[in-house]
Amino acid sequence: MNQKTTVLILLLFIVLVFVVGKLVYDSIKDDYTPVYTQSDESRDTGSVSKSDENNKSEQENTAPDFSVLDYEGNIVSLSDFYGKPIIINFWASWCGPCRGEMPVFEELYKEFGEEVVFMMINLTDGKSETVSSVKEFITDEGYTFPVYFDTEDSASTAYSINPIPHTFVINKNGNVETHFIGALNENTLRAIIDLIR
Repeated sequence: MNQKTTVLILLLFIVLVFVVGKLVYDSIKDDYTPVYTQSDESRDTGSVSKSDENNKSEQENTAPDFSVLDYEGNIVSLSDFYGKPIIINFWASWCGPCRGEMPVFEELYKEFGEEVVFMMINLTDGKSETVSSVKEFITDEGYTFPVYFDTEDSASTAYSINPIPHTFVINKNGNVETHFIGALNENTLRAIIDLIR
């Protein structure tokens, strides 16, 4: 076998590995749930502890403010809700793990919505997610929790969101207590609510 043939076979092998890897990734990406930022024990038991950054001053731990659109198209800022505990959930309708955790958010919103602010922030990019398509999704699923639209990437940029779902827990003073990457189960979300209310 000459050198040109060897190089050609090697290049074909590299391309084949890349193509197979891409196909595998595309087939599992919607079902993948990213790891929690909390320990495995807290994920399994639903226990939640305050942020490891408690040693920092409150100013350093202040939740970054942002502005989004509410369901009626009004501009709303995170700081409008200071004085109550807040749960911010970043999501998209095309995200499998996001869809999987929504019934839990709906159930606990109905139970604790008077005590805790739920901000279900849709990453509305105007392409894969539009205000009208998200409203249709929410109506079809029968969800009643408050949905907000991040049409200008204000919220997702402020919190460096990637991947989703991503949930931030903010106390009534406007400080970040903790956050989770990945779909939350009922026990963990209840523990979050107990932590901040």
